[in-house]
Amino acid sequence: MSVRLITILTLLLACVAPVRAQSVQAQIARVVTPVATLEDVRLVLDWPTEAPEGRLRLQARRVDAGELGWAFERVDWQCPLRREQTPGGDGRWRCDGDVRGARGGPLRLSIALDAARTDARLTASGGTLALRRDARTPERTTVDLRTVPAAWAEALVRQGWSDGQLRAGTLDGEVRIDAPPERPLRITADLALRSVALESDTGDVAGDALDADLDLDLRLPAGRTLLTLDGQLRGGELLFGNAYLALPDTPVGLGLTLAREDGRDWDISRMRWDDGATLRVDGHARLRPDFTVDALALEIDSADARALPARYLSGWLGLAGLSGLSLEGGLATRLSIEDGALRDARLRLRDLGVGDTSERFRFDRLTGAVRYSTHAPVRSSFAWRGGALYGMPFDAAAWTLLSGDGRLRLRDPVALSFLGGRIGFEALVLRPPAGDESLRMQTALRLEGLDIGTLAKALDWPPFEGTLEGRIPTVRYADNRIDFDGGLSMDLFGGRVDVDALSIERPFGVAPTVSSDLALHGIDLHALTGVFDFGSIEGRLHGRIDGLRLVDWTATAFDAELHTERARGVRQRISQRAVQNISSVGDASFVTSLQGQLIGVFDDFGYRAIAISCRLRNEVCRMGGLRSGPSTFTIVDGSGLPRLNVVGHNRDVDWPTLVARLVAVAGGDVEPVFD
Repeated sequence: MSVRLITILTLLLACVAPVRAQSVQAQIARVVTPVATLEDVRLVLDWPTEAPEGRLRLQARRVDAGELGWAFERVDWQCPLRREQTPGGDGRWRCDGDVRGARGGPLRLSIALDAARTDARLTASGGTLALRRDARTPERTTVDLRTVPAAWAEALVRQGWSDGQLRAGTLDGEVRIDAPPERPLRITADLALRSVALESDTGDVAGDALDADLDLDLRLPAGRTLLTLDGQLRGGELLFGNAYLALPDTPVGLGLTLAREDGRDWDISRMRWDDGATLRVDGHARLRPDFTVDALALEIDSADARALPARYLSGWLGLAGLSGLSLEGGLATRLSIEDGALRDARLRLRDLGVGDTSERFRFDRLTGAVRYSTHAPVRSSFAWRGGALYGMPFDAAAWTLLSGDGRLRLRDPVALSFLGGRIGFEALVLRPPAGDESLRMQTALRLEGLDIGTLAKALDWPPFEGTLEGRIPTVRYADNRIDFDGGLSMDLFGGRVDVDALSIERPFGVAPTVSSDLALHGIDLHALTGVFDFGSIEGRLHGRIDGLRLVDWTATAFDAELHTERARGVRQRISQRAVQNISSVGDASFVTSLQGQLIGVFDDFGYRAIAISCRLRNEVCRMGGLRSGPSTFTIVDGSGLPRLNVVGHNRDVDWPTLVARLVAVAGGDVEPVFD
């Protein structure tokens, strides 16, 4: 049995005469309304003799709103029923009472109806939902919303977004539901959203404190969802995967037209975003059910890019370690994605300035364009007027590029002045992210005469002097890691330092990690110890530092061995102060051929050899020297008279303590003490 609810209520009311005691009951298997279907319905109407009102009770095992997505179990509504006289009419029936469902608390439902019109009002949680139906247009139901909890609309949202949840906020506006016979359900609405919070079941899509004024047109033919949405957003936050949007309080225009078959891709035929001079977007897309991009075509323009990082880019920038990025000037881009991979892109730069709040880098007035293609050769060029790296300036440079096979290549070598010398980029190949692979880049570098003194001053190092030279045939960047093939050579303190196996993890991220091997050749110890105010040592230093690992620029592991070698014409002498400092740093003591109280008479001493080693693991340095025993190691082997040897007495030294001693020595905080 399938009937309409209004018909049943009309028949019941017709059976009741208020002048006599009446009790009428009806049991209906299925009741159909334009919005919902009720199953196993029981209606009971009691009206005592001569009473001004009766009592109506409606019970249903299940109420299913069908295409709206609402469903309730064991619904029970009771209300006092009365008849109100209306001028020139047959009167109007009104019933107002609590309605309860198995999954929810009490709601207040009020219904007023006559032959021409039905009005219903549902009140709960400070919100009101008012429904109107007119007999002249029985296929249309109009719903007025007044501060209705946004959660009431969650079931409707899930019709188009299966794992969507509405967590907080309110809705105001008017919703029109058209359910003509044999035609799809259509819902149109003018809605005001205030402080709405939403998220997906998996948490990869979310929003908070969203204010919006929206015009919505939703059609739900069998197995399909068709949606047109236009309006404005004002404030709030949105998260889509790695994309985080912090919306301004000023209006942001929004336009969207999408269609979806059950369980299939989202076909977005129109996307519009208008944030004034900050960002304008137009395009279309096809998204997979998990919201990953299958196809996309976008045109993006930012006449004033200053607000872009904070409003739209912070999610991606944080992953790349560039959360402090700043922009000024303008840019525009056009891109297309097919089968989830970038096919074409063009980036136009309009006097764009790029900086970093931590002053790690700066590029001034970028102009020109960068073009990328996977199917047809394209050329492009861009330039900057200058910039800086960690406060060290570099000059202007112009780049010419070629693309056509999914890579971006440098057509001609580029060189720029830096640290009093030059850096040359002899080759460059860049591959944008694709599939599971992140950005890939490979280049070849040439370094000529870079002034280490200028570098040391900029990085607040001791006043080193020397030059940096070298050619690195391959520098690779992938998965937030830079690897250098080949080596660098530094002319430093009259000798040479060779750097091999250099790599940097998270170069701009949290806790950057540097790995490298170093070889020292003929370093002038007199110049080196003079820089560190260590005391004077004359001679030539050689050695290796293998497996060096720096985490956030702090050493966590290495195998180091440093020693002197005789060189023609070079004296091997060590000053009293240097002896004392070596002893204080290395838990060592010195043994001389004279009485200890006489050692202070001499300014310096000859030595045959100096050697020290350290194997750092887990913040413990395993020390060694020229000769090592179970608990001692010889650091300085004296020569001549007065003869002096320095011997360490603790081979396992706490690394933080050792560093603190070195800092104290470098700062001149250690005073000589003679026994």
